[in-house]
Formats: sequence, structure tokens, C-alpha cells
Amino acid sequence: MRHTLPKNPQFYVTAPQDCPYLENQVERKLFTALYGSNSRRLNNSLSKQGFRRSQNVLYRPSCANCNACMSARISSKGFEPSKSQKRILLKNEDIVRFINPPLATDSQYDLFKHYINARHPNGGMSDMDADDFTAMIEETNVESKLIEYYAKKNGELELISFSLVDILDDGISMIYSVFNPDFKERSLGTYMIIDHNRLALEMKLKFVYLGYWVKGSSKMDYKKRFSPLEVFTDDKWVCSSQVGYTKSDIKNRPKKKLGVPIYLPSDQ
Repeated sequence: MRHTLPKNPQFYVTAPQDCPYLENQVERKLFTALYGSNSRRLNNSLSKQGFRRSQNVLYRPSCANCNACMSARISSKGFEPSKSQKRILLKNEDIVRFINPPLATDSQYDLFKHYINARHPNGGMSDMDADDFTAMIEETNVESKLIEYYAKKNGELELISFSLVDILDDGISMIYSVFNPDFKERSLGTYMIIDHNRLALEMKLKFVYLGYWVKGSSKMDYKKRFSPLEVFTDDKWVCSSQVGYTKSDIKNRPKKKLGVPIYLPSDQ
């Protein structure tokens, strides 16, 4: 018997689990699978509505009584590096960027494990093996790329950071980034975002999507250094400076389900 895939995407909600950003809160995610010829259009459409991709799944927060977790992006034309960010660019003038297909390599995995062990030893990715890593990089049916950064060491180029990105019709979505934690003086995390913004300009794309931002979360503070930062909240993109969220807001909200509509792309 042949099973046909549904024409329209099916959406599901995960079970509640501890929120990784706010204490004493739980999170739930709304998600749908990416499959078939409509995957690229669906990724484009839902990314503009606060969704993120993980392999062949698109998801966004769907938490009761909380909308603190917001998708964030910067305008490629509007962004101007600060004085400190310009100094970071000068420190990394020797770096060479390569744009490659989403294919995993041993050097990437070695750098990934070094990064995880140093920065997130107790995180959800700490037990990922080489096969898991390969799946994270290669399981994509949209336009994805690996942006690799190399610096010379003993006369040879050494991989010091990389990011998995999706190329959307209006921007670059940074899915996952890794850098060598030994090079603290280079501020590679900041450098990569600035360079992805330069890449977006080169490709004539409007935005760089940075993932989620939570005002008041120390894990997310670095994203507000990229101005102007836009966030998706209440079914629209607004400047992050207009968001007045504080942790106490959660306690004072009525017990009701929050949500925004989802707009699906046409088949044309």
C-alpha cells in the first residue's frame, strides 16, 4: 500500500520541559516536518514568522503565558559595527572564509567536540557522536551551506570556526555556529556574525537571522550588541528596544494560551 504525504504541513506541540533560559519556567515548541518539493518555500515563509530549522524540522516556541523567547535578526544594510566590533575585525584580518556544501568532515567534528567540551559540557549536544554531528550538518532539504573560517598556523591553514547556515530568499539564517574557544582574544563568535552580515551584503540579502533572543537572559545578551536588532513578537518584526518584557511579567499574565497565526506559502 502506498502512503502519500499530506499536501499541507502538519503541526505538533512538544511536551513541557524545563526552560533553558528562564528559571522556574517550562517550554513547549510548535513544530512541523520539512519534506517534499515545498520545503524551501516553507522554510522561507516560516523563518520570517519566527521559526527555526533543526535538520528536517521547523519549530518555534509555543509556551503558555509566556512569549519571552523571540526570533531575532539584524538588517544587513542597517547594521554598523561599534568601535569594539571594528577592533575585532582588525584582529581577524588574517582569517580566510570558505563557502562549502553542507558536508561534515573530521576536522569540523573535532572542533565541534572541543567547543562543546569547553563551553557547553552539560548541554544537550555534549553526547553527540560523529554520526549525530553528520546528521545535524547533512540532513537538510533546503539551500544550506557551511561557512568555514581558517587562519594560518605553522604556514598552513587551520579551521578555527564554522557555521551551518540556510540561504533564505531574504537573508542568511545562522543555524549553528562553532568556534575554537582557545582563541579568546579573537572574539570569534562576534566576528562570525559581523562577517555573515558582510556576506549577506555580498549576496544582496536583507537580513541575518540569529536564532532566539530573550531579554534578560545572560545567555542571549551578546545578540543585543548587534544594532539595530529586530525581534518577532505579536505577529510582526519590531526593534528590540520596543520590547518591554521583564521576568516579572510572566507571573502577572492571565493564565491563557498565547499564540500568533501561521501563514503558509502557496503551491505556486
